[in-house]
Amino acid sequence: MRLLVVGGSGFLGAELVRRGAAAGHEVTATCHTRPGKTAGVAWAPLDVRRRADVEALVAAVRPEAVVNAAFRQHDWATTATGAANVALAAAAAGSRLVHVSSDTVFSGAAVRYDETCLPDPITPYGAAKAAAETVVAAVAPDAVIARTSLVVGGGGSSHEALVHALATGATKGVLFTDDVRCPVHVADLAAALLELAAAGPPGVRHVAGADAVSRYELGLLIARRDGLDPALLPAGRRAESGVPGPLDVRLDCAATQRLLRTRLRGARRFLDPAGP
Repeated sequence: MRLLVVGGSGFLGAELVRRGAAAGHEVTATCHTRPGKTAGVAWAPLDVRRRADVEALVAAVRPEAVVNAAFRQHDWATTATGAANVALAAAAAGSRLVHVSSDTVFSGAAVRYDETCLPDPITPYGAAKAAAETVVAAVAPDAVIARTSLVVGGGGSSHEALVHALATGATKGVLFTDDVRCPVHVADLAAALLELAAAGPPGVRHVAGADAVSRYELGLLIARRDGLDPALLPAGRRAESGVPGPLDVRLDCAATQRLLRTRLRGARRFLDPAGP
């Protein structure tokens, strides 16, 4: 399969690139500044905010599938407009599109969300992700919109870095005990996305971990796995912090899990030092 990974130098993108290349796919990946290091991959600098550049790259690569993992949390143009540009280019080229979205499209009012639930974001980033979903569904109706949650694993995520920084005193802050998500291992997520890119049915899919845990519990699990003292992790409540964001968002992935060979493990399992 000729595969284009947009945002290939990011945490998730790098895992998609690595797994795609290992599976024998012909992989092209984009980066904003510096290319990755996976052998046998064609790297292309790309600013997804520039529609003409996106169109030119997709037309040149002629990918059978495109996975869009590009985003910037505080940049609407990259997260929303960039997604529109990728969707338009993929549709024009007849490429299958898997667009990576987020549980931040939900407010948390309903707590549990399946694929039929409509976005009701309460943060600018959630609104950008919801806007991206809308335009992807409109211009590329055969696309897969894959909503996921906190992505961790291998020590390379921002969540793992924060736990280390808090435990060592390198930074100040707290981990919220009332902010609940369904963290997913980056390897599980990448494998699932590649499955969906190859043969998954179009539409919205929820691709997150099996366990609902707070950010504080997630921190404890990471600390124990990495040999840090969990007692050094400060706890707090988002509801009392003034930091905007949903409190409890649990993606129901049962329907999507039935379609996948990849098992979406829960954080309590994949972060257990004694586990697989």
